[in-house]
Amino acid sequence: MNATLEGRKILLLSSNFGTETDEIRSPLATLRDAGARVTVAAPETGVVATLERDRDPGPEIPVDVAHDTVKAADFDALVLPGGTLNADALRTDETAQFLVRAFAADGKPVAAICHAPWLLVETGLADGRELTSVPTIRTDLTNAGGRWTDEEVVVDDSAGFRLITSRTPDDLDAFNAAIIDALR
Repeated sequence: MNATLEGRKILLLSSNFGTETDEIRSPLATLRDAGARVTVAAPETGVVATLERDRDPGPEIPVDVAHDTVKAADFDALVLPGGTLNADALRTDETAQFLVRAFAADGKPVAAICHAPWLLVETGLADGRELTSVPTIRTDLTNAGGRWTDEEVVVDDSAGFRLITSRTPDDLDAFNAAIIDALR
């Protein structure tokens, strides 16, 4: 891939355990291949222990920084990988909530896949937005005021920042392409 995102800085926010393997590895590799500088942040430094399809242990991903040391102002976009355990941990994490709100308030793209839109529910950012997710959290998103649709990627520009959402690892090509498109 060419360096279409040269000079762009992206924050990839995860918990330290239970992140869906492909949903962290694919955006990380694709965005770096496109020339972006991607920083992996989590509550603790060390590694993100991934899971494949929420069951089997996957590879560990190095954490670049603790999430309480980063500022939205230093990045161009935020990427939230899924995984049931990861998303469940992040949605109750006050620092993660603060960061997501800060990216949105700054008008910067926020991309969430699979279960990661749970964090959008907790921050109030699903309300009034068209979005998608893994089907099992559809009710959570609609109860939070979101308009859920069953598409591989949904891009909503209606509230001052671009919200990019996808359903599952099967949609990663479309998810990654939408993130790149948002940052061109």
